[in-house]
Amino acid sequence: MLSRADHIGSLLRPKRLREAFRSHSIGHIAELELRAAQDLAIRDVVRLQEDCGLEVITDGEFRRISYWEKFVRLTKGLEVRDAVFTFHDAAGHESNFTAPYVSGKVARGDPITLDEFDFLSRLTKRIQKVTMPAPSTMHFYRFTDWGSAYKDAEAFFADLGRVYQEEIAQLAAAGCRYVQLDEVAVAILCDPAAREKVKAKGEDPDRLVDLYIDAINQAVKNAPPQVTLGVHVCRGNYKGMYLSEGGYDSVAERFFGRTNVHHFLLEFDTPRAGGFDPLRFVPKGKGVVLGLISSKTAVLEDLSLLQRRTEEAARYVDLSNLAISPQCGFASTMGGNPITEADQRAKLELCVRAAQTIWN
Repeated sequence: MLSRADHIGSLLRPKRLREAFRSHSIGHIAELELRAAQDLAIRDVVRLQEDCGLEVITDGEFRRISYWEKFVRLTKGLEVRDAVFTFHDAAGHESNFTAPYVSGKVARGDPITLDEFDFLSRLTKRIQKVTMPAPSTMHFYRFTDWGSAYKDAEAFFADLGRVYQEEIAQLAAAGCRYVQLDEVAVAILCDPAAREKVKAKGEDPDRLVDLYIDAINQAVKNAPPQVTLGVHVCRGNYKGMYLSEGGYDSVAERFFGRTNVHHFLLEFDTPRAGGFDPLRFVPKGKGVVLGLISSKTAVLEDLSLLQRRTEEAARYVDLSNLAISPQCGFASTMGGNPITEADQRAKLELCVRAAQTIWN
């Protein structure tokens, strides 16, 4: 299943929803009131996606504070501490952030995304996509001190993998047919500066890449055959900022060749992401969703340029196995990127228009 116009998952939270989250966090409204605000906002955002012509629909990640927050909150053995990396932008501004930390043995508690899918499935007959952070999210942002509950990372990822396996199995039983894992660490490990930082702290960046590929494969092991699995790879997305730069060259052969998913959703919206040459390592028959449209800026990409760039990518992956999307979500965290809801709509509509033009 490869929809020609896809999107990564998160969408701008409307003001009323952001206010409801804040009110709930300080005890001014109860859980039921927050849930009602989420329900209303999700109904609206599903209608938005359908109006734009998208065949792949998400709930906008409207039940989460960030793309990984709910996974950490509902998984036993995880908590939140400061990360060892910083976000930055082209002007040199930096921003610290928090990240998951392993405080004990990891196990699945309550279902993590099942409520998201159950509600979404009642709102639309189109393809319903559920997103989850990739396993590396729970390790890489604090790789120098990710926890002491396990003798090694391999043992940790074995337990964490069972959390994903159980979640995916339950989603499939409920009727979910599209699951996407959001992978950032592997993209960061393409960046020469980040690789040097990792080495300086005594770790081998190539070992981490292999570790994280194995962790994804563990997570999707035994996934029911009716579930399409995608991995989204990007360089970070926080209020228009990013974590790294550099093409996929140093990881492409291993990552594309060994990761057991059906397709890859890749960031290609700026020169920071490098060229299409690494796509030559994508196995025949696997798909690539080209993230050619930026979710970080309001500037609307030229349709003819999108068409030309897709044709360039088709030199490495057959056009029948390509699709188009924004490079990342519009709101990986509650604050969202520095664009308006009107900008977001225009970008989603452009995805659909480009897909119709390119694949006719």
